[in-house]
Amino acid sequence: MSTAAPQHAPSSPTEKTPSVMDRLRGVTWSNYVVYIGFALVFLFFAVTQTQYFLNGTNLLNIVIQAAPITIMAIGMVFVLSTGEIDLSIGSVVALSALTGAVTLQATGIWWVAAIAGLAIGAVVGLINGIFVTWVRLPSFLVTLATMGLVAGLARQLTDLQSVPVTDDTFAYLFGGGTLLGLPILLWWTAGAVLVGWHLLRQRRYGAHVLAVGNSASASRVSGIKVNRVRMMVFIGSATTAALAGLLYMGRLEGARYTLGEADLMTVIAAAIVGGTSLFGGKGTVIGALVGSLLMSMINNGLILAGLNVSEQMIVRGAIILVAVSFSLRGKKNS
Repeated sequence: MSTAAPQHAPSSPTEKTPSVMDRLRGVTWSNYVVYIGFALVFLFFAVTQTQYFLNGTNLLNIVIQAAPITIMAIGMVFVLSTGEIDLSIGSVVALSALTGAVTLQATGIWWVAAIAGLAIGAVVGLINGIFVTWVRLPSFLVTLATMGLVAGLARQLTDLQSVPVTDDTFAYLFGGGTLLGLPILLWWTAGAVLVGWHLLRQRRYGAHVLAVGNSASASRVSGIKVNRVRMMVFIGSATTAALAGLLYMGRLEGARYTLGEADLMTVIAAAIVGGTSLFGGKGTVIGALVGSLLMSMINNGLILAGLNVSEQMIVRGAIILVAVSFSLRGKKNS
C-alpha cells in the first residue's frame, strides 16, 4: 500500500527576511553605549589633539591613571548590582593609604603595611554592612555618614601631614614597578578585572548579587541569604577602595588625607556608564573597565585641551546625568 509523499506547506507570501534596519531596531543600544562612546571620544581627541593625545607615553598614562578607578569601580559594580550605593570609598582611599604609610614607617615591613591598609578598609565596609543589614538604614545615609567620619579620621591620624614612603619594595609592588615590561599597575588592574568577572559571572555569589538587586524578597523566598550578600558587597567595595589607596601611596611614594577625595564621582560614572544599573539587578565588570578607561581618557583629553579642574568636574557631572538617564530608561523598559 503506497503512502503519499508529505506535502510541505507553501511559505506565506507575507513572510520576509528581516531587513538590516529591522535588525538594528531590535538591538538594545543601551548595552553598547560605553563602547560606542569610547570609540567616539577616542576619535574626537585623536583628531583635535593629534600632536599629544596619540603619543604612546600619553596613551599608557591614560591606562595607568585609570588603574585605581577601575579597581574601585569593580567593587562599586557589586554594590550597585544589589541596589545599594557606597559613598565612603573616597574617604577609605585616604585612610587606608595613611594607615599603610604610618605602619610602614613604624615597622619597616611592607607586607604588614599592606595588610594594615586593606584591613582598615574591610573594617569600614563591615561597619557599613552592619548598619545597612542589621540596623536597616538606607545605604545612602549610612555611607554618607561614614564618608565624613572616615575623612575626619584620615585628617586626625597625621594631623593633616603627608607621610612619605621610602620603602623601595612597597613602591615597586604598589605603583612604580614593572613586570615583563609592563607597569605593575596594569597587572593589578588585570587581576582585579579577572577576579571581579569570575565572581560576578562564573560563581554562585555573583548570581546571588544580581538576584538580590532584582528582588530582595524573592531572593529570600528562594533561600538566598540577602543580608550576607549585602554585607559582602560593602566589605568588598571598601577593600577595593583600600587597595586603590595603597596603589596611590606606592605610585606617589607618599600618602596624604586628600587622596581619593575627587574619585567618588568618577567611580560611579565609570560603573554606570559601563552598563551597571543604578537600581540593581544588572552589573558588568568589563563595562566598568571600559567606563574607567573612558573617564580617564576624557580627563586626559580635557587637560590637553586646556580645561581646568572645575570645568572637568562639570563634564563628569554631565556624563553621570546622561548615564543615569540611560539606566533609568532601561529599568522602565525591562
